[in-house]
Amino acid sequence: MRKRFFLFLWALALACSIHANQLDSLYRCLDGEIARFGEYVAIHDRETAHLRSQLENATSDEERYECSMMLYDKYRAYINDSAIYYLRGCISLAEKMGRRSDAGKCWSLLALRCSNTGMYDEAFEMLEHVDPSLLDQQALGTYYEAMNHVYNELAYYTHLDDMREKYQEEARKYEELLLSVVPEHSEVAFLRREMRNLTSGNLKESMAINNEWLATVQPGTHPYAMVALYRYLEFKAQNDTLEMMRWLAESALSDVRNAIMDQGSLWELANQLMLQGNVDRSYRYISFTSECTNRYGSRQRNWQIAPLLSEIANNYKRSSEHNRDRLKLTIAGISILALLLLALLYYVNRQRKRLAAAQQALQQTNAMLATANDQLSVNNQKLSDVNGQLHSLNAQLAESNRVKEEYVGRFMRLCSIYIDKMDKFRKRVNKLTKNHDFEELYNITRSQESKSQQLEELFESFDAAFLHLFPQFVDEVNALLKPEEQLELQKGNKMNTSLRILALIRLGIDDSSKIAEFLNYSVNTIYNYRARLKSSAKSDREDFERQVKKIGMPQ
Repeated sequence: MRKRFFLFLWALALACSIHANQLDSLYRCLDGEIARFGEYVAIHDRETAHLRSQLENATSDEERYECSMMLYDKYRAYINDSAIYYLRGCISLAEKMGRRSDAGKCWSLLALRCSNTGMYDEAFEMLEHVDPSLLDQQALGTYYEAMNHVYNELAYYTHLDDMREKYQEEARKYEELLLSVVPEHSEVAFLRREMRNLTSGNLKESMAINNEWLATVQPGTHPYAMVALYRYLEFKAQNDTLEMMRWLAESALSDVRNAIMDQGSLWELANQLMLQGNVDRSYRYISFTSECTNRYGSRQRNWQIAPLLSEIANNYKRSSEHNRDRLKLTIAGISILALLLLALLYYVNRQRKRLAAAQQALQQTNAMLATANDQLSVNNQKLSDVNGQLHSLNAQLAESNRVKEEYVGRFMRLCSIYIDKMDKFRKRVNKLTKNHDFEELYNITRSQESKSQQLEELFESFDAAFLHLFPQFVDEVNALLKPEEQLELQKGNKMNTSLRILALIRLGIDDSSKIAEFLNYSVNTIYNYRARLKSSAKSDREDFERQVKKIGMPQ
């Protein structure tokens, strides 16, 4: 039983991982399609331009009516004002031709345009022009749909309980009338039947209706985006987070590919991502949605977007405060490092004085030995040998001091530069926070450019200092390598990664983890570089790094 339980948990975790990867792929695909949105808009504009040309060249009112209706259909989710303009043209043409049913249908469609964008008074005014007794079954269905929609909107947005009940009662009445006249497998019938079961908690039936509806639409179309959006609501009601986000992303993807400006799905996706803590992607999506909404011309969608934009601003403010605290800690750390460096300099100076005193004492001893008896000649010879060894050690120590002085000086200068940079960055962050310029603050804090530039400056300083100390280093390294594996300096006397690794080994840093930390690489990468260099050696590969350490040492 325990084994089966663990197998079940493993299978469940694997399934969740696969779904999460699929969802991440959908997000990346959506990002790519948003980047291409201009292409889809251009295609849509070419199609509408062709229809406008047909309208201008139409020779009869019937033909003009059909072209105007097609233009309305192209614009109804693209630019609301243009959709209204062509609907008004359809009304004029229908009334001119005496087609009262078509005129009533167009007035009802015009009311739907108004109620979809928050213009409820205007919607009722449009519906007053309609006489239901003059409408055929299709036009009557459009009229009932418009009445149902405006009452549903009023019930959703009112703050008065008694008015909400009144509006809901009217909405239910017109929904019954609507379902009695429209075909059972029409989009409006599917939508109303599904929402009726979903709101009443009958999730099994509502999902069955959505499955039936999904089978009637072509994937990638705007109707498919509508079905996917309501499928998102189905899985949201079931608390299935992965599936609900997948279908919401599918809906948004179809809307983007069809150049839809009324981006309801993408707005809801940004909202859900914000709730999940994905602020960066949520910000990109809501910014894109806001641009589309402004072009579409919907007051209602702007009302919906405004609270989410406010929440994003608050999150960036909190992020700014967090970064400011980190900046303070960084400055404190640099200050502590500076103090440690001063202590190190003091210690090195004391050691230097002690060494000078020892050398002076040694010179005195040598002078005394020079006046000694010939009997001490053998001992003098031994002492001379010892003195030679000490001289060699002193030379090595002098070289070590020279290396330390060079790098300590450069380290002090870099610390000073970084402290100035951090202070300028602090002042800039403070100014942006004070001015509430959170988008600029976001841009500068997420960029990796500063880190790359500072690493480049560090490497340039390291290269210059090392080549100054060991000007023949590259030639002596190449003398240890095979002819086909010779190393060269890059443009501007910069060392490549292989040369920097060898330089660090020459300085006594031969631990791969420390080398990786300094060069900003992984430990495995450093291991690979070192193995490749050893295999390029002329002689014994195991003796290669020891020979590198001896480069530039006094003989």
